[in-house]
Amino acid sequence: MDYTRGQGLPSLLQRRIAIIDGAMGTMIQRYRLGEADFRGARFAAHGKDLKGNNDLLVLTRPDVIREIHESYLAAGADIIETNTFGATSIAQEDYGLGHVAREMNVAAARIARAAADKFSTPDQPRFVAGALGPTPRTASISPDVNDPGARNVSFDQLRDAYREQAEGLLEGGCDLFLVETIFDTLNAKAAIFALDALMDDSGERLPVVISGTVTDASGRILSGQTVAAFWHSVRHARPLAVGLNCALGAALMRPYIEELSRVASDTFISCYPNAGLPNPMSETGFDETPPVTGALMEEFAKSGFINIAGGCCGTTPEHIAEIARRVGTFRPRSRRDPLFTGLLAA
Repeated sequence: MDYTRGQGLPSLLQRRIAIIDGAMGTMIQRYRLGEADFRGARFAAHGKDLKGNNDLLVLTRPDVIREIHESYLAAGADIIETNTFGATSIAQEDYGLGHVAREMNVAAARIARAAADKFSTPDQPRFVAGALGPTPRTASISPDVNDPGARNVSFDQLRDAYREQAEGLLEGGCDLFLVETIFDTLNAKAAIFALDALMDDSGERLPVVISGTVTDASGRILSGQTVAAFWHSVRHARPLAVGLNCALGAALMRPYIEELSRVASDTFISCYPNAGLPNPMSETGFDETPPVTGALMEEFAKSGFINIAGGCCGTTPEHIAEIARRVGTFRPRSRRDPLFTGLLAA
């Protein structure tokens, strides 16, 4: 596929395992920010509490987000994610800020772009992934146990919210789109639909990475699909990479990333797990230290499962540096070429 941005990413994934950054929320917690930090001068009189709205910090404390991006780049990340996990109008409406969602995405992409450009070299270009999170609503599952047919969001609403978000990320300068932490494949399909339409309308063509999340030991995402079924549901998007993130630590994720590596033979594989399982008593909220997470990811690399490695909740620049060091000695997972020859035209 001829990309207009992120053109160097496919060849990088063929040469070595690329490193994606770690958790944003864990790092933000280290700053001990209060309500005033989230509000800034602009939202000082806003009628709802804003503490915890991490996406808003790209407008009110951009210095914090910039420092976090740079700390991951210094740790060896090839790809950094924009601080936009919850920056859709749907998610921001919980804070009464749906109207500034697009502005958040532009600002977030610009901050990440500047950081990536600062650290890029001819030998190690850095890439900005425009992150599209799942939203707090689900198109497949009823929020009311007494009414299985009830829904609190429609496909069209999700599509429009994702389109607005993606437009902002594109304007801000992202190199690729990352549809991540997918717990509902229908939500992901709305994002994919929006991205396809935007790229058709704009003439820009960016790599897309799709990352699901297995929510428990059943090996299924929340909307009920196995890893294999999930892949076959999104395969039509022809993503540059598909993978898993969040929910489980690497130890519990292993059988599912192995399965995905087997069934998705014609694309690259990404994996960025949590630092183990949650532990409220831990400084980061998760148990695994960098050597533990790094050793688990090293085993994934040694087994030939992955092309992109990094961390999700509870991981820090120290985790990312350890992962980069440990997986760097292994060849990336090989992909069957040419890409998607098994797909038939409609």
